[in-house]
Amino acid sequence: MELEDLKSIDIQIRPYENKDKEMLLDLLRLNIPTYFHPNELEDLANYLDKEIEDYFVLAVNSNLLASGGINYDEDGHTAKISWDIVHPEYHKQGLGSRLLIHRLACIRSKPSIKKITVRTSQFADQFYGKHGFQEFDRQKNYWAEDYDLVSMEFQPII
Repeated sequence: MELEDLKSIDIQIRPYENKDKEMLLDLLRLNIPTYFHPNELEDLANYLDKEIEDYFVLAVNSNLLASGGINYDEDGHTAKISWDIVHPEYHKQGLGSRLLIHRLACIRSKPSIKKITVRTSQFADQFYGKHGFQEFDRQKNYWAEDYDLVSMEFQPII
């Protein structure tokens, strides 16, 4: 399915439900090792079971093709974009952007939030950069060997 097809199809973004867990783990497996290290599979399972705050799935024709979340710092003023995953056959077709824009809108609806950050890797930092995030720190081999941490903050274009 190409982007032209996606424009005419009903794309649904809805809150995560427990029944989605196995499909999301499968989605992550499809992105290993290109975007995620194999040890992150257990990390995602733990996140979905214990750390989830606001998490969304994007479905096309009932097929989950992307997911991503928002977590919040204890201070109540910082939102963190978390666990973005897109089916590899649908990369660069706008699904990740649509899901990120949806979450940014959710965050903007919370007046207490003053800062939005994301911790990603060198494999996805350009995606966030084109959406207004700017790098403020980089740590080599943080997630695993050859998987760097890139810390970024949202700097909306005015």
